[in-house]
Amino acid sequence: MTDGDRDESDAVIVDTEGYVGRITLDRPEAMNTFSTELAAELDSALRRLEADADVRAVVVDGAGKAFSAGIDLTEHARFDDEAAYEEWVAGMEEPFVTITEMGTPVIAAAHGHAAANGLGLVAACDLAVAAEGTMFGATAPKVGLFCMGPAVPLMDAVVRKRCLELLLTGELIDADTAHEWGLLNRVAPAGSHVEAAMEYAETIASKSPTAIRRGKQAYYEMEGLGYTDALEYSNEQFAALCTTADADTGIEAFLSGEPLDADEWPNA
Repeated sequence: MTDGDRDESDAVIVDTEGYVGRITLDRPEAMNTFSTELAAELDSALRRLEADADVRAVVVDGAGKAFSAGIDLTEHARFDDEAAYEEWVAGMEEPFVTITEMGTPVIAAAHGHAAANGLGLVAACDLAVAAEGTMFGATAPKVGLFCMGPAVPLMDAVVRKRCLELLLTGELIDADTAHEWGLLNRVAPAGSHVEAAMEYAETIASKSPTAIRRGKQAYYEMEGLGYTDALEYSNEQFAALCTTADADTGIEAFLSGEPLDADEWPNA
């Protein structure tokens, strides 16, 4: 897509502005709960923006009064055995996997409520911003379920006892507490959460696209390795970056005292 292009479907809206893609969860009447359709369309939108060479960062936000209140529980009655439920919930969590596989950084812009799968999506994103007053919670125990899928990215976002506090109590915490616990990078004034997320995205987009993509992918690979294996892998990836056009051009510009802007990187 090109600057300003907009693609609207039943459950998400996809837009681009410059080098930044934006995905808006668009089920405001249902507090953007994850229906089967929304989960599939969110995953498709992430993959589509990942494949767009002009997109260097992605912001995910929600329409209406909430970011996302979790899984659409009205779908629960559609299934009657474990295999069917497993297939159903696997689709709900697929965007969490896709985000970690993408080279393009993804930034959550939350407001209102981010509960259950909404909480998981915030935790799965590479960076996260929330408006003042946003509430977060792993609320599934209130309805006889447990936030097992959201727990996976949440484990990497907050320390164990905070993670278990959310998962076991099912209670909500506010944005300031979520920031203190490490779930958020920034708390923005009410109504400016998307703007704050876009600032992060535009800052990322101004840097080397090759370095950012390879660096993000290397980070997630190193996260699962032991210390010395991670260092060995990092050395391999750094050496590969040293041979790229972005490194040649970026270093030359830096040494000349004129660092590159977003439009000056090779193949921009």
